[in-house]
Amino acid sequence: MANTGQGIDQRYLTFRSEERLYALPAGQVAEVIRITPLARVPQAPKSLLGLANLRGVVMPVASVRALLGRDETASTSTSRLIVLDGAAPVAVAVDEVTALVTVAESEIRREDADLATLAGEELRGVFQSSGKIAKILDIHALLTRSFPQTEAKRTTVAVAAKIDGTRADIDGRRRLLTLDVADQEYGLDLQAVQEIVPVPDHLTHLPGSDDVVLGVIPYRDTLLPLLSLRVLLGLPTASLARNKVVVTRVGDTSVGLVADGTRSLITVDPELVEKAPPILRARAGGETQIAEIYRASKTRLISILAPDRLFREDVMQRLTRTDRATESPIARVGETASRDLLFLAFKLNEDEFALPIEAVDEVARVPEQITRLPRTPKFLEGVVNLRGVVLPVVDQRRRFDMPTAENIAGRRLVVVRTEQHRAGLIVDSVTEVLRCSPDAIKAAPDLTGEAAGFVRSVINLEEVGRMLLLLDPSELLSRTERGLLESFSKTTSLNETGRPKR
Repeated sequence: MANTGQGIDQRYLTFRSEERLYALPAGQVAEVIRITPLARVPQAPKSLLGLANLRGVVMPVASVRALLGRDETASTSTSRLIVLDGAAPVAVAVDEVTALVTVAESEIRREDADLATLAGEELRGVFQSSGKIAKILDIHALLTRSFPQTEAKRTTVAVAAKIDGTRADIDGRRRLLTLDVADQEYGLDLQAVQEIVPVPDHLTHLPGSDDVVLGVIPYRDTLLPLLSLRVLLGLPTASLARNKVVVTRVGDTSVGLVADGTRSLITVDPELVEKAPPILRARAGGETQIAEIYRASKTRLISILAPDRLFREDVMQRLTRTDRATESPIARVGETASRDLLFLAFKLNEDEFALPIEAVDEVARVPEQITRLPRTPKFLEGVVNLRGVVLPVVDQRRRFDMPTAENIAGRRLVVVRTEQHRAGLIVDSVTEVLRCSPDAIKAAPDLTGEAAGFVRSVINLEEVGRMLLLLDPSELLSRTERGLLESFSKTTSLNETGRPKR
């Protein structure tokens, strides 16, 4: 900075918001970037646009318009994010960044700040820039006013430890991921499932492979062979549109089983599992085997597949040779899988959320009949009879003050269990079972305000530019809502009219 003899020159970054010109001291600005994809936080303060990924760091993004008490508008090609310098990165969204200017201290009229201040503004002075008045914003005062600091202090290590610590209590339950293959339902033990991902747009086909091998795709620094469940089960083939890849291990090899889609995630009653009759346990040639049959209901039978018995020995040998030929470090996937964490990913209003898989009892279609209850909050849809047990159902869109969904065809009921409560959450869609390293879990910034109660952390998948808000099941319901759900704790069945029986 130059010394003019009348004080030290100051540098300011000027920007526009709603046609007004503002400025920030250049020393408070770390960088200026284009608007990036944001993970929106439900029920967060109005000023918080969402969370962004800044080179692997979760960064809250605030709107200058909202900080000043003005209406928000859609971003344009000139919109920018000003990343503020500080211990924790915070960005503010502005309509346009105009210039970086040097201003003599004598030209800054700090005594006029009060006279120039409009409703919602916090100013530290004004100066002339290109014939217009630039107002120096006290940005930290605006942030403090809009985002009072929360008392909860969270660390990534504590979040990961809490999730990992629940495994011992819950992993004893047997759960099935059920798959749709040619309009038939098959099941895989959840413990055998590493991850569920969509079929990519492009596959690399292997010359000379048989019909069961659809190709290979990149997967976690390795190559993953994709195998058709339709072919393995002797069913008619079809296009790969909207199919899902279930990543599992067969012996020492990771493979992707391509199914038409996923149906549900259910907790198994061991008394309803039977060994498959010998005539059904293997078809001609012994290539595929059904290990067990689960009687989910009087009309719903699920054939349980055993991944380690899906293939003939010669098929497994070919897969092993493929791994060696491509020098694919598949073993590394198995080595790291034991410490990775599993989450159920789902969508609400195009935003992505996740729940620890240990807290999810099952995933099912939303029942057609939901018994309404009078004088209950708007988010409580009612109760359903789920295999003889009364289950309260929460519309998660309403719970997060989101608009009503226009398309309800893909909605799912996610049954969540906490230490004291069990409830069904209606979500727009369940996208996948996601596996990630504890290192990908980042603490949610304090600027999330009241939303910090249920958004304790963020799954930041930097390599694919994806961010999911990780919900804390125990904090998902407020005290009032938990009290309401406790009224169902002693209710175990419904009578024939469908009304709660107490």
